[in-house]
Parts: sequence; C-alpha cells; structure tokens
Amino acid sequence: MSVTPSAPFYKRVSPGGWAAVAWGAGIVFTALLRMSVPGQEGPDVLPGFVILRWDGLAMLTVATLLTLRGSALLARRPTAALNHLLVASVIASTPLGVTAIPFAQYLAVDVALYAIAAARPRPEAWRALLLAVGLLVVYVAVRLLSGWSAGTTSALAVALTALVAWLLGRSEGQAREYAARSRAQATEQAVTAERLRIAREMHDTVAHSIGIVALQAGAARRVIATQPEAARQALTEIETASRETLAGLRRMVGALRTADTEAPSGTRCPPPSEAPSEAGPDTAGGTTAVTGLRGLPEMPGLAALDRLAELTGNAGVRVAVRRVGAPGPLPPDIDLSAFRIVQESVTNVVRHSGADSCTVTVDHRDAESLSVTVEDHGPGTGHARVSAGPGSGYGLTGMRERVAVLHGEFSAGPRPGGGFRVTARIPLPTGATTR
Repeated sequence: MSVTPSAPFYKRVSPGGWAAVAWGAGIVFTALLRMSVPGQEGPDVLPGFVILRWDGLAMLTVATLLTLRGSALLARRPTAALNHLLVASVIASTPLGVTAIPFAQYLAVDVALYAIAAARPRPEAWRALLLAVGLLVVYVAVRLLSGWSAGTTSALAVALTALVAWLLGRSEGQAREYAARSRAQATEQAVTAERLRIAREMHDTVAHSIGIVALQAGAARRVIATQPEAARQALTEIETASRETLAGLRRMVGALRTADTEAPSGTRCPPPSEAPSEAGPDTAGGTTAVTGLRGLPEMPGLAALDRLAELTGNAGVRVAVRRVGAPGPLPPDIDLSAFRIVQESVTNVVRHSGADSCTVTVDHRDAESLSVTVEDHGPGTGHARVSAGPGSGYGLTGMRERVAVLHGEFSAGPRPGGGFRVTARIPLPTGATTR
C-alpha cells in the first residue's frame, strides 16, 4: 500500500508556532550578547542591572506569556495577536537597559507581519505594518521627549527588517491570489469546453434519433394501408425515439443554463493539451481514452465496455468488467455519458496510476438510477492521488460536468486500502428505453 508523503516539517508548523520560536530565539540571542562566549574576551553588551533582579525576570516572564498568547491568536485574530506581540516587545526591552527596541525582541513581530501580509486582506496588512513601525517611532519619541538617549539608527534598522518581512508576506499573498485566479480560470475554461463537447455529442445523438424517426416514418408510410400492425409498430418506435430525444435535450439545456457554482475537488489530472488524440476529441474532460483505442463505435454505450476492456488490455492494463443486476434499457444520452465516464477513468488508470489492472462495476440493481465505479490499486500520483490543497484536474472536471448535466452524483478520491476510486450515480427517467 502506498503512503502519501506528508508535508515538510516547516510547513506543518503554524505561523503562531513560528512566532513563538522566533521569540525564543530572540531571548537566546539576547542572553548570548550578555555572556562571554568562546572566542571573545567579554560580552558584546553589558547586562543592565534590572535584568538581574526579580523585577527584570518578572518582566521577561510577562513578556513571554504575552507572546505565547499572541502566537495562539495569530491564526484567528491576527490584529489582537500583533498587539500582544508589540506590547511584549516593549516589556521585554525595559529591563535590558537599551535605547531602542532590539531586533531580537522584534523577531516575533516580524513573523506576525509576514503571516498577516500573506494571508489577510490588503487594508488589514497595511494597518499591521503601520502599527509595527509606529510603535518603534513612538518608543524613540518618548525617550527623546523624556530627555533620555535614543537609539534612532537601531530603531531604523529594526523598522527596515519589519518592512522586509511585510513585503515578503505581501509577495507570497499575491502569488497565492494569482494561483487561485489561474486555477479558477482554468477550471472555468475546462467546464466550458466540456459542455461544448457534451452539446456536440447530444447533437450527434439527436441526429441519430432523427434518422431513426425518418426511417420508421418512411416504413410506416409504405405499409400503412397493407400492414397496419407494422405501421403501428413503426409509429411506436417514432414516439419512443422522439420522447427520448426531447428528454435528453431538456436535461442538457437545463444543466447548461444553470451556472455551476460549486468548484470541483482538488484533484490533478492531465490537461487536454497533454493527452493524445487518437481516440477522438470528444471524450470526457478533453483527454482520450487510451492511446491506440481505435475500433470503438462512433456513439458508444455501455454495451461497448467489453471492447474497451479488450483494447485497454492491449495497452497493458487488465480491465475486469462487472455487471451487477439485470441490464435495463437506457436513454442514449445516459448510455453515452456513462461510457465516457468509464472511458476517461480507465484512461487515467493507464496513464497515471501505475496499476496493472482495474475494475469497472456497472450497477443496474436500482430501477431509478445507474451506478458506475472504476477503481484501481495503483501507487501513481496523477489521477490516482488527490492532493490536500486546492486544484482541479480537467479529466475529473469533465466527468463531474457530465454527471451534473444528468443531475447525478459524482465522487472521486483515494481508496482506504490504496489506489483510487471514481463513482458516478446517474438518475434514470421513468420508463427509460434504449435507442
């Protein structure tokens, strides 16, 4: 059984966790500056007398508690979290005997600025930057107005580091927004293209049905006087074909008029440009069935699954077709769409799963719906795996759109024991009959 690799450690730590780590690193760095370390004759900074007393240690403890509280709030209430961290930096700087807030005491604030700039709206990000820089200005101004010495250049350096952290966060946030817009645009284009393909296939189905109507009408006209029963049978066929065609058109037009507001699940399949075109351009999702799958009918249905399995076996993947229940008559559009869903799923097994076999199950037991399932045990990372983050594969988008047109239910995802499963449930109209 394959195991999906987890995210790197640094990605699993939350921004609040990194803020707490940065505060701890700042405390350690502050202590090292005031100690004699190997290679130096003495400490870089003489410790202030307050830090060695109980009140100095109490201030550091309070500052640390405030920082931990702010780190815990960073994901849910970023502005309140930043306020906690800013107050902690002032309290921690007081017993150090410094003329400006040191860089080490501002590390946690820099992390919070990065997180807020990357994930929050632009006005909130700007307010966070003004708060962080404004505190440094106020700290220096208070010292100057009180007649004390002020580390203006040190404060300027700390402000620059805060600005750099904020700019890096904004850059990441803009990259995320652009990626999200690109994914949404690509998905919208894939859905539009798939709907056009469905419309073309429906046009072919209608043309086929009208051809049957024309033939049966001609036959009825020729025998209506001499063979009334044959004429009656021909008229029955005309009525059946007409009703099926009208029902299919209603389903398609109703779905195409309704904007699909639900984004497909984050699954990566090859875009249309990556797929070979030997099986024709009208397969689900823009990808072809399997390279070299010629010999299928122009308008196939579930009756062609055995032929699909035979051709897929030639491509190196065994396909076991299971039919559960007694196969019943299906409207042409449902029969075609069910086949296309199986065809696309088998294509992805061949191209991306790494499996040497898959199982196709067609369930006819429910008189009100048709269920098809395609599953494999492959370790592949394309169609056969779903990433945790957002994103959508065009193949799954196409299958999902076909099912949506027929007002059905669609699901795709990893199997509990490894591999991948695609399931589609399509409702059947009352009195469905074959073409």
